[in-house]
Amino acid sequence: MLDDSLEQSFHQKGYRVICGVDEAGRGPLCGPVYAAACILPEGYIPEGLNDSKKLSPKKRDLLFDQIRENAISYSIAEASVEEIDQLNILEADLLAMRRAIEGLSIKPDLALIDGNIARDFPIDAVAVIGGDAKSPSIAAASILAKVARDRACIELDRLYPEYGIAKHKGYGTKAHMEALRKYGPSPIHRKLFIRFLDEKK
Repeated sequence: MLDDSLEQSFHQKGYRVICGVDEAGRGPLCGPVYAAACILPEGYIPEGLNDSKKLSPKKRDLLFDQIRENAISYSIAEASVEEIDQLNILEADLLAMRRAIEGLSIKPDLALIDGNIARDFPIDAVAVIGGDAKSPSIAAASILAKVARDRACIELDRLYPEYGIAKHKGYGTKAHMEALRKYGPSPIHRKLFIRFLDEKK
């Protein structure tokens, strides 16, 4: 069960407005990488809130709506396929996170970042390894980013139905690999991630 002891520990250090930040879509072969930033009311933890990867799609959708209705502020952002290819996935990931923070209607004074890297942010930032299982605000951000990306994958599937993106969400499944070899890459495939196609020629 999540509690807000991590957030409270930073409130005690003098931080007033704390946002959680997480990303979704770092590993897939196609599509943008998404990030979300979320400021929850102090002490507010929706029932069942957890790391988005541990929740069913139905539960994620339910929490997605609850978080958007009750958050003090939230923002969902992305970095494009072109930015991923130009910068690399880590830098694009951080770019999407910065955009999410900057998109908040209320400026936080601290960002809790899921993972082990927190650099070049516009406000104080702390990396929290496994943060989506430790911090309600990071867990909320993980759900916002994950659901937003999953819904975007459904749209991408309509544009490029031959790859089965709605099913595998762009990850390198056997079916996705076979489709890539059969049809070649689409404009939404990350060139950095599909170099194996060239190596097979």
